[in-house]
Amino acid sequence: MSQKTALVLLAPGFEEIEAITVIDLLRRANINVTTAGLAYKQVNGSHDIRTVAQTVLAELNDQHYDALVLPGGQPGTMHLGDDAGVLACVHSHHNAGKICAAICAAPKVFVQAGIAEGKRLTSYPGALKPSEHYELVDEAVVIDGNMITSQGVGTAIAFSLAIIAQLQNEEVANQLAQRIVYST
Repeated sequence: MSQKTALVLLAPGFEEIEAITVIDLLRRANINVTTAGLAYKQVNGSHDIRTVAQTVLAELNDQHYDALVLPGGQPGTMHLGDDAGVLACVHSHHNAGKICAAICAAPKVFVQAGIAEGKRLTSYPGALKPSEHYELVDEAVVIDGNMITSQGVGTAIAFSLAIIAQLQNEEVANQLAQRIVYST
């Protein structure tokens, strides 16, 4: 069985806890995580924590990963949604049946990319408006097909474990939850 892969996009103003929690826990679950900035490898988060990504989105040449992860935060989410390369990457991963995961305000990017149609999703309270095109629910983590959405910093561990359960299996996610002393 080949090692699963995930791409975490880091836009200027991303929410640090949401990004680093995902990166850390997926790596602990033996998932090969690649981090990519939008235009630059050095990216400042929403709380001015400087992070160095491994690459930039343009260098990935439409490569597919088993999961695409969008951390939220502001203005990070706005930058993700304004970037044509990000929208194309989201659309491409979704159409290839890959996991598309977004937390906090970032599920809005799924709406902008046109992949939320007919889906159940959640987001940071107030980040998305109810719509006839998708079902907005008030839950910590929502899985609908290949889409995983979550509400924010306080749900980052549950969000990460949901991604792990989808990429690996529930047993791996549960074992990791025990190792980090996380109870659901």
